[in-house]
Amino acid sequence: MVDSPGRITLWGIEVFMAAADERSISAAARRLGASPSAVSQQLTNLESAVGATLLQRNARPIRLTPAGEIMHRRAQVILNEAAQARAELAMSDLSMLTRFRLGMIEDLEADVTPQLLTHMASELKGCQFLLEIGASHYLYDQLDARALDVIVAAELGAEEEWVEVHPLMREGFIVVAPRGVIDPDGNVLRQLRRLPLIQYSQRLYMGRVINSHLARQNISLPHRFELDSYHAILALVGQGTGWSILTPLALMRARRFADQIDVFELPFEPFSRNISLTARKGILQDMPAQVAETLKPILQDTIVTPVIRKHPFLAETLTVF
Repeated sequence: MVDSPGRITLWGIEVFMAAADERSISAAARRLGASPSAVSQQLTNLESAVGATLLQRNARPIRLTPAGEIMHRRAQVILNEAAQARAELAMSDLSMLTRFRLGMIEDLEADVTPQLLTHMASELKGCQFLLEIGASHYLYDQLDARALDVIVAAELGAEEEWVEVHPLMREGFIVVAPRGVIDPDGNVLRQLRRLPLIQYSQRLYMGRVINSHLARQNISLPHRFELDSYHAILALVGQGTGWSILTPLALMRARRFADQIDVFELPFEPFSRNISLTARKGILQDMPAQVAETLKPILQDTIVTPVIRKHPFLAETLTVF
């Protein structure tokens, strides 16, 4: 069915919000899974329906007009109300939920995510699942843009007012070094200084957290490599190229290097990060809390218990909330 150009439709509003947020017709089309021509047509229909130009589409990037600014504010309310209506209907009978968009950090992609989706699929028979894998900052941006319903990611600092956060687990950072190179009974930091640090990329939040912590400790370490791949980092460590600071989740993602590395406590002030489930506040009612409770035993059995069994010193710093 073709939408009447004289009607304001929810789809037209969603298209408008995507274009306004992305500042690009093609980017909005990718986000919505539609063609650029379909996005342009919906925008034309909406502008015809409201009797005003909402976007300066010839600008690069495209910009909201004064009328578009007003529409943008109202559209936020409309989409929130629509999301809440869908959530209330779904929560009255979970079998009615037809779409669930989940964002998951790469750390949990292989071990945890399939178990969660299998469980949810058995409960929500008629639901279509969309899974987005990415870095924590990217997932938060997608949640903010309403492209995802729920994300599981590392906490990024101050909590925003528009989100609800359900803590899942805490993991302390650790040292990984080439097998047999470091004597755990000696001065570990002094021994590590003889090797270059293979640093996790500071373009990503975790890399900046590591670097900031070292700076607070007044520790300056030479590094030749800055990588954003756990596999690449642990491969270099295993080959004796250097050492690194990572998390237990990194070890689980690159288990094939386990026989090539040793794992130690940090030889300076410890620090950790929290992994949490985050959703837009008040939209999905109790569902985010339910998903969080489903995830916790999966994390315990799949991540925490195996890691502590192999590295008992992590028992105090690797915990499920």
